[in-house]
Amino acid sequence: MKIAPRYGASTLPAVLLLSAILPATAAFAARKSKPAPAAAPPQAPILLRVDMTDAPRHLIHAHEHIPVAAGPLVLEYPEWIPGNHRPTGPIDNVAGLFIKANGQPLPWRRDEVDMYGVHVDVPQGVTTLDVDFDYLVTPGGTGASENYSTSKNLAVLEWNSVVMYPAGIPVRNIPITPSITLPAGWGFGTALAPAGQDIKTSNGSTHPAGGDSPQTASFATVGVNMLVDSPLIAGRYFKEIPLAPGVTPKHYLDLAADAQEDLDLKPATLTAINNLVHQAGTVYASRHYYTYHFLLSLSDEIRGEGLEHHQSSDNGIEEHGFSDPQLAMLNADLLSHEYTHSWNGKYRRPAGLATPDYKTPMRGDLLWVYEGMTQYWGGVLAARSGLWTPQQYRDALAFTAANMDNRPGRTWRNVEDTAIAASILRGGSPWWSSWRLSQDYYPEGDLIWLDADTTIRQLTHGQKSLNDFVAIFLGLNGNTGPITVPYTLDDIVTALNKVVPYDWRGFLTSRVESHEAHAPLNGIEHGGYKLVYTDQPSDFEKAAYGHRGGVDCIASLGMRIGKNGAIADVLMNSLAYKAGLGPGVKIVAVNNLAYSDDRMKQALRAAKTSQDPLQLIVTNTDEFQVVHLDYHGGERYPHLERDSTQPDLLDDIIKPLN
Repeated sequence: MKIAPRYGASTLPAVLLLSAILPATAAFAARKSKPAPAAAPPQAPILLRVDMTDAPRHLIHAHEHIPVAAGPLVLEYPEWIPGNHRPTGPIDNVAGLFIKANGQPLPWRRDEVDMYGVHVDVPQGVTTLDVDFDYLVTPGGTGASENYSTSKNLAVLEWNSVVMYPAGIPVRNIPITPSITLPAGWGFGTALAPAGQDIKTSNGSTHPAGGDSPQTASFATVGVNMLVDSPLIAGRYFKEIPLAPGVTPKHYLDLAADAQEDLDLKPATLTAINNLVHQAGTVYASRHYYTYHFLLSLSDEIRGEGLEHHQSSDNGIEEHGFSDPQLAMLNADLLSHEYTHSWNGKYRRPAGLATPDYKTPMRGDLLWVYEGMTQYWGGVLAARSGLWTPQQYRDALAFTAANMDNRPGRTWRNVEDTAIAASILRGGSPWWSSWRLSQDYYPEGDLIWLDADTTIRQLTHGQKSLNDFVAIFLGLNGNTGPITVPYTLDDIVTALNKVVPYDWRGFLTSRVESHEAHAPLNGIEHGGYKLVYTDQPSDFEKAAYGHRGGVDCIASLGMRIGKNGAIADVLMNSLAYKAGLGPGVKIVAVNNLAYSDDRMKQALRAAKTSQDPLQLIVTNTDEFQVVHLDYHGGERYPHLERDSTQPDLLDDIIKPLN
């Protein structure tokens, strides 16, 4: 999963699910909260019909025809969602659940401990159940419901939001035959094979936009695991673009947008995406899918994010996310990150995340590999393919390094702990985030794997690199279909030692278990650069803060200012902290002038040549206060500066491979 550059977090209301539709029986009360009974895999597939004709009003209808046997049954709704690494299944957005047998309603009761489990007694002689429910596409919910989005013109469907299945069976062993009905005139794209086609030879399914009546598409039978792993994008304004025609298997870019003109990407952007397909296959020395679809929504109406899948990826950016130069810079590594996950995360997956179903809790201790190494390769491939220029890559890396180097929380919580605690850290408030820490396994993992790459290059005198490691580790067994091969830290160390013998276990554990006050910048320094600060923001910094608003004062005053002067974060023991400032405090004036971002920057510049302290007027709820900051260092923005005493390994790393 990629943290998309739509900064900020919000707390959103949950939907109350009314579960007591019919009276519960004594049998329910006796069985509640017990483990799901073991069940035999169904002989016939579940038939799933999804009706999205009401998607423009944020409502999706699901109907399932589920093979069953008589007796107690637990139906599960997916809870632990792959790629989210936490129990984010949007059960709060399920409404109108009715279960019938031979046309007659059956009572059901939610498990009192497992909110995702529904108990039902299947009468003798009944072999199938009909299950109907609606999925409410709200602005948010208890977890990942922001990923399942619709608007009047487009929709992105993650199938886990519209499926229930018998508990106690590995989901790969539950066959399901899906179909979908879309609003009139909408086109769609997905990696799912059309009904009647062999999933191993199919190039996925697509249908152009147009037509006057709703269309229904049927897909080939797959396991529930593959269904959940194969999202669908649809819209009134839809287009599919074949990519890299000389590459097998086939690749496609499926676009859905707010307006027709948004579908026309710049030729340079399309060239870079084509390059990405070539560069990834070259460095990873394999492909582990039968077809691959980049699903890309270009919209200001639905939430944007990145979610990886084995044969596709769900990528959401702004309506002008590739046409606007600043937004394009911020979004440049999204596709490369999610695409890399097909190898690292889907094919090779940490053993603790390779669960048999969506009920088994995930263990995220190796997320600094799953996400951290993917973050590294996402940036490298963005540069190698031309989505980033070399300078943009360096500016983005400087931005990451500076943020990680100014995180006081690293003294009490190490990177490994942020990975282990991923299920409680993702999506948290930015307030005090530099002290609490968040998903640091992404950006710090980026720095750690850069360190590993430059270390290999130094140890082998430039003869080998992390390219060789991923060719071994991610290219294991050559080309395959969408299967999963779990890994442990031992497997990583073994593969690294095949590239060059070294104490790789000590190298990695010393970094992920470190409580050092500063970030691991060895990779940058061994790569021939130094992290420095100047009074001029990089283009990447301008884009980041221009997009979200606010002022980056982390390296100067020790605080990050959000929109309209609201303080978002304060570094412990910084100048701002010692002055009594904290998140939620709002700056209303700077040096006796009404606050604006530009005036704040001007005040920082003026402080460099003034002996007077910088003066702020702040408000905390309804109380105003004057705060003086004795600071004279000017603006400080991160950059990478070339160190001529070291070989330029960083630039070698981002050179395209032949």
